[in-house]
Amino acid sequence: MENVRTPPRTTPRTALWLMIAVIFVALNLRPSMAAVGPLLSGIRSDIPLSFSLASLLTMLPVMAMGLAMLFGMNISQRFGEHRTVVLSLLIIGLATASRLFLDSAAELVLSAVLAGVGIALIQVLMPALIKSRFSDNVSLFMGLYVTSIMGGAAIAASFAPLVMTRTGSWRMGLAIWAALALLALLFWCAQRSAISTRTVSLPRQASFVGNSRAWLLAIFFGLGTASYTCVLAWLAPYYVEKGWSEHSAGLLLGFLTAMEVLSGLLAPALANRSRDKRLVLVVLLGLITAGFCGLVLSPQHLSLLWPCLLGLGIGGLFPMSLIVSLDHLDNPQRAGGLTAFVQGIGYLIAGVSPLLAGVIRDQLGSFEWAWWSLAAVMVLMMLMVLRFDPRHYAHHMDGSGAGQ
Repeated sequence: MENVRTPPRTTPRTALWLMIAVIFVALNLRPSMAAVGPLLSGIRSDIPLSFSLASLLTMLPVMAMGLAMLFGMNISQRFGEHRTVVLSLLIIGLATASRLFLDSAAELVLSAVLAGVGIALIQVLMPALIKSRFSDNVSLFMGLYVTSIMGGAAIAASFAPLVMTRTGSWRMGLAIWAALALLALLFWCAQRSAISTRTVSLPRQASFVGNSRAWLLAIFFGLGTASYTCVLAWLAPYYVEKGWSEHSAGLLLGFLTAMEVLSGLLAPALANRSRDKRLVLVVLLGLITAGFCGLVLSPQHLSLLWPCLLGLGIGGLFPMSLIVSLDHLDNPQRAGGLTAFVQGIGYLIAGVSPLLAGVIRDQLGSFEWAWWSLAAVMVLMMLMVLRFDPRHYAHHMDGSGAGQ
């Protein structure tokens, strides 16, 4: 029998402040990547970078996130929830602040990888924490958490070019986001009494490696996140190549992420009315497909519409992918283990997409074939959605996790 710990008792007041702390922590999970794209032309003027090499600034942290998530649950059990997040925020903050002193592409990539490890340790912990502390409104609070992640990306994408313009330094545009980590650290430490600081020893849980449904969920999450990482890395450079300024391209990426924030709140709230999430998922995938097609067919006309569609689709798809994974299991610890597996494998898949798009740009001279490829992937995902019938969740997850 599984020996699951009981979370600290939370009153409505402590639950509110805990969620506020979670929001501030979540704001730190994308600025280290989102600030790079709008500043890429400035970075490339100072440090020689091909588009393929520049893609590593998004690819490697995402790959590091995937690898770290596969071990993150063990780390959080060993150090406790509170200390794990403190350690992660310190890693993110130091990696981001170090960009003030970078002089080479290797150092820039290393800072991105370190930030990715810190990000992963937080992202592997939060779904289980939310499912255990806010069990009556998992979809709502997962929406708030994921929306905050995207809000951090929107802030960084919109204001990093402004910081570079005001200070005359792209390094400052990348490093200033360490202040967000410090702010989150203060809020998180103030919630110490509401968050477990104990290390826990749980029985060894069944692996999900042999479960075909876990792999389907991981591939679905990975392909969906590939659209996000590609847009994050290349949308701003794509429009800079079309003649836009870095500031305008950064604001366009900021607008897209603002739409992600809106959809990240609305999609889970709408989906919460029914356990069957398939219709919502298909609509979100349709929006993303239309957005990618618009980027290719008419990038300069209706130029706000295509990022709007992409943002609404991607912003809802990210939390919905995690919510569908959480819905497969009732036990918070097992559900947390499943989402850790899904995100670990998923981020390894998603991490390859910026590199592939960068190679396509170097070889063919345009990002357009990358956008076409991602549109085709979204159509494939619509077929995968048909498998997510909630009436069969228990059957797929029965037993130790082996087999379907």
